[in-house]
Amino acid sequence: MVMSLIWIGIVMISLFCAILTGRVGDLAAAVPQGAQAGITLAVSMAGSICLWTGIGRLMEHSGMTAVLSGLLSPLLHRVFPGTREDPVLSRELSGNICANFLGLGNAATPMGIRAVRQMAGNGSIATDEMCRLIVLNTASIQLIPANVAAVRASLGCASPFDILPAVWITSICSAGLGVTAAWLLGKVWHHG
Repeated sequence: MVMSLIWIGIVMISLFCAILTGRVGDLAAAVPQGAQAGITLAVSMAGSICLWTGIGRLMEHSGMTAVLSGLLSPLLHRVFPGTREDPVLSRELSGNICANFLGLGNAATPMGIRAVRQMAGNGSIATDEMCRLIVLNTASIQLIPANVAAVRASLGCASPFDILPAVWITSICSAGLGVTAAWLLGKVWHHG
């Protein structure tokens, strides 16, 4: 509902500005061009998304996610103490983190949702672990930004992965600062 109102607001502001500046014709021409560009982008990205999502599913079914879960367990136990007693939660979080490493937010989201449901149990209040997961998932560390590279390639970029160093630095900084802030706010909130 809120998104609908935002989109209606954007359309109304665009229409108002076009009328005010006398460029209604330009707006009318831009609408179908924008729609066509959106469809072209979605279709060009579909192959990349299918490929990497399939790889994620293969990793899960081949047991690689379990292996990665074992490798990530020291970190997971520190950030998410609930993973010590819950192997299902550990597996879902590992899969979520690995999908984010590959820059596949669309593949990471279902595992993140399952992890939050596992954390919640029957409760309805967000725990500190849930908040940390949401922060980590939002500011995910990306080793291979597959979706961003697919967008860049579809727009004609000759070397879509030349952004890797910048992506690594910014994603590590944002995820580290975000998790630290969530951890500190959790401590302050409980003691405040």
